[in-house]
Amino acid sequence: MYREAAEAPAVVCAQLRSNAASLARLAERLRQTPPRAVVTCARGSSDHAATFARYLIETRLGLLTSSAAPSVSSVYEARPDLSGALVLAISQSGASPDLLSTVSHARAAGARIVALVNAENSPLAQLADDLIPLRAGVEKSVAATKSYIASLSAIVQLLALWSRNAELAAALERSPELLARAWELDWSAALTRLTHATNLYVIGRGPGLAIAQEAALKLKETCGLHAEAVSAAELRHGPIALVRPGFPLLVFAQNDESRAGVAELSGELAAQGADVLLAGAQAPRATLLPTKAAHPVIEPLLLVQSFYRMVNALALARGGDPDHPPHLSKVTETL
Repeated sequence: MYREAAEAPAVVCAQLRSNAASLARLAERLRQTPPRAVVTCARGSSDHAATFARYLIETRLGLLTSSAAPSVSSVYEARPDLSGALVLAISQSGASPDLLSTVSHARAAGARIVALVNAENSPLAQLADDLIPLRAGVEKSVAATKSYIASLSAIVQLLALWSRNAELAAALERSPELLARAWELDWSAALTRLTHATNLYVIGRGPGLAIAQEAALKLKETCGLHAEAVSAAELRHGPIALVRPGFPLLVFAQNDESRAGVAELSGELAAQGADVLLAGAQAPRATLLPTKAAHPVIEPLLLVQSFYRMVNALALARGGDPDHPPHLSKVTETL
């Protein structure tokens, strides 16, 4: 896991070059024939990447975006009307039966299928109208790292071209260097605080919620630590009742319209005695984790890269094996 996560900067650098021409053509087709809506289809870490895509598509393009529930097709055998929709399927393996069922039915219903897949010869890749290879290479660790960041970078590249956002495209070009710097940041304060923790919330908002979801999953699968991802906007709607003095919260904040609110919430929780670990903003009494500043859309990639190095060390400190979590395998074939 450590070695593969460290490869993310090189993966993104190569991916941006290799996919540029094909994504430019795809973006032009999408501008000429805009979809009436976007539906994402994914599981696990890939579904967290889909959350990231939803925020970008809705805020940058104004297109209604929703997440498909694969069981609707694979278990209940329902056939939603997806004519004129774009289905964005994201998968490392491209082999999960329920995703394949959902995509097959969507294609039959008239949807355009765009697949972000690491395994380019997979069944999902064969079903796609347009294939966006993640180009992350072999990933042996059960815990996906570089393939997750590759999913985010592919989404950003497509959105930058689709929306003709030169500023975002330029920021993405600089992201490999920033990812390398983010990997070197010292998050040992979080390691110390979480080594003996039993529960925590992971907080984010907007695109940062996708990072919170991913971090919570990694804490569960590699560290055996019960972690729940919660939107900063939702915390006050019930979940805050569990926060007691000493309760740990890992908070991610990117420098966009949500940052001030996330920082304010962090300060309130720290003042109440919660153990707040805050990355990307500042708040009184919170423990600040170092970050690298970048374009607001790029900052979540840098935050999760710093997190991956810390969580690998945390798994080892808690006596776990981050490469071989219990009861898990690399390819999850949900029916």
